Amino acid sequence: MTYQTDLKLFIDGVWSGAEGRDCMPVTNPATGETLAQLPMASKADLDAALHAAERAYPKWRATDVETRAAILHKAAAYLKKNAKEIGASLTQEQGKPVKEAVGEVYGAAQMFDWYAEEAKRDYGRTLVRPVGQRSIVTRQPVGVVATFTPWNFPIYLLAKKVAAALAAGCSVISKPPEETPACVNAVAKALEDAGLPAGTFQLVHGDPDMVSRHLMASPIVRKVSFTGSVGVGKHLMGLAADGLKRLTLELGGHAPVLVFDDVDLDATLDKLVPQKFRNAGQVCVSPTRFYVQEGIYDDFIKGFAERTARVQVGNGMDDGVQMGPLAHERRLPAVHDLITDAKAKGARIAAGGEPMGNANFFQPTLIADAPLDARIMNEEPFGPVAVARPFKDLDEALEQANRLPFGLAAFAFTNQLQRANILGDMIEAGMVGINNFAISGADTPFGGVKDSGFGSEGGKEGLETYQVVKAIHMS
Repeated sequence: MTYQTDLKLFIDGVWSGAEGRDCMPVTNPATGETLAQLPMASKADLDAALHAAERAYPKWRATDVETRAAILHKAAAYLKKNAKEIGASLTQEQGKPVKEAVGEVYGAAQMFDWYAEEAKRDYGRTLVRPVGQRSIVTRQPVGVVATFTPWNFPIYLLAKKVAAALAAGCSVISKPPEETPACVNAVAKALEDAGLPAGTFQLVHGDPDMVSRHLMASPIVRKVSFTGSVGVGKHLMGLAADGLKRLTLELGGHAPVLVFDDVDLDATLDKLVPQKFRNAGQVCVSPTRFYVQEGIYDDFIKGFAERTARVQVGNGMDDGVQMGPLAHERRLPAVHDLITDAKAKGARIAAGGEPMGNANFFQPTLIADAPLDARIMNEEPFGPVAVARPFKDLDEALEQANRLPFGLAAFAFTNQLQRANILGDMIEAGMVGINNFAISGADTPFGGVKDSGFGSEGGKEGLETYQVVKAIHMS
């Protein structure tokens, strides 16, 4: 499919192109081809976005919930209608197989549909008071919101933030990733097509540091939502301190997977391997640290390695491809350095382990017997690499699962009910999957603990994060 090369900013209901602005190339990671030139927002553009959002906010806040919901539903319909075209753009920009990309677009549409209805369920409460008195608790929109989203799930993560913020009655300025502009521009087009009032949503591409500093320095912005690395999240938290801005931070993870010896090993491996190499491992909740009970460890390594070797790697636009390239060239040496370090410390490469020699492709990789002091056991690889170690019993498994300062997602596979209950209670993570990976949906909170951030997106919690609580007392 033809890539949409006419990339623009969307501010105050107007699309603005490259005229008078710096541009950067957008590259296809599978081919190295330059797809388009992306206009970068200036400080003047950001000021225009801030003032537009400020002007639009009172009107949108006062808009009745049925009207808000209808607009969000129309935006969802636009995304579903154009999912194949948008998904193809996403694949060309980011690399994931087109089937996964189209599925991501539908996931984004689901967010708009779900929050359109959740806005209608935003109930307050009435407190018990003497006759003639009333005390009520209500939630109101926080104000103008700034969102920052990454390139690994560019349209889904943007929609997750924007749908909830708009449903709550906030106006929004979004800074999406420069690597994937065409697919995220589709969100702005969907909202424009749905009749969202001008200024209620702005989309600005630009230098991440300049944009974040400029928007967060403005008193107009009252809430910031960020998905990305731990380091950048801590940096944004520092910027937010000066203005006491509310934050939601969904930061990095290093998800442990505990596999106990009572499972059907072949059936479990059939679940684990595709999930590990989904989006080339560039997933914040990607299963990465595999702790396997001693009695099945050797068979686990053998079966995982065999399945890993069969993963079909190639251009995401091609039929039958199961894993595309890494999203940009910086990821290859970063991933390879972690593998080299693990080998030097005594780990065994059971499958893969090397770049594939063309564009940004890297072999799906399994590292066995990884020592705890290997960097990859302590640093999120964000690539197609699984690491495995044996464990003896439940206590050791929990100790290893909770060893790191990260706590976004964790997974466990066991058929023993009591053990599953203990794992659910004792694993330190915002989300725990027992015998499955279905931890993200429109109706469920998504977020981490410890260095993986705070606050939740998705579910009713995702709406509440864009609201303030007010108590009103009458007599």
